[in-house]
Amino acid sequence: MSHMTNAELQDIAESARTQLESADATEIVKWAHETFGTRLVITASMADGVLCHLVSQIAPGLRVVFLDTGYHFAETIGTRDAIAAEYRIVVDSVHHPLSVADHEASHGSLYETNPDLCCFMRKVLPLDLALRPYQAWASGVRRSESATRAQTPVIDWDSRRHMVKINPLAYWTDDQVNSYIKEHGIIENPLRQLGYTSIGCAPCTQPIQEGADIRSGRWAGHSKTECGLHEH
Repeated sequence: MSHMTNAELQDIAESARTQLESADATEIVKWAHETFGTRLVITASMADGVLCHLVSQIAPGLRVVFLDTGYHFAETIGTRDAIAAEYRIVVDSVHHPLSVADHEASHGSLYETNPDLCCFMRKVLPLDLALRPYQAWASGVRRSESATRAQTPVIDWDSRRHMVKINPLAYWTDDQVNSYIKEHGIIENPLRQLGYTSIGCAPCTQPIQEGADIRSGRWAGHSKTECGLHEH
């Protein structure tokens, strides 16, 4: 894919937003791959392998960014490794330059005292750097996950990073996700079986009560509901 200006990329996003709003997730991924080729990258939290599997069927070899904050559950790292081995994708684990030990020596336990800053330092900044070589990025964000994600478009313009943002699973319900997992034998993070419906860093993630918002186990005790990765 040749270099495109920010204006050209934004035009593509705005046009595709309308054209693909009711498209199947497979169609959306096909469009993204045909439009951006190797300038498209996927991001995955490794709660499950749904998006990675879907992409691997259409664009084997596409790169997937995983943000290794240093605070992940061992189960999440194991899920990342299993997905990388099983599906035809390339997983790039990206890190903050500071190790967790050095980070805490300088700043203390930010996940307790200032979780917004902790997420910004160990997630948002590393993602910004990892996305620089690309023109478009895709995520598994879904509208049914929380009220803050209810208006998520399938195609968006990431004005902060000057990239096209693609959310091919935006309209999928929990039942659709579970059906896809069952039909294709998708790899899941084993924490899912223990009530962890949304899985982030270990210090900031808890299992939820039955019937609760699926992201209610994130940053319990704080007003925080998002890590900032999808804010633009």
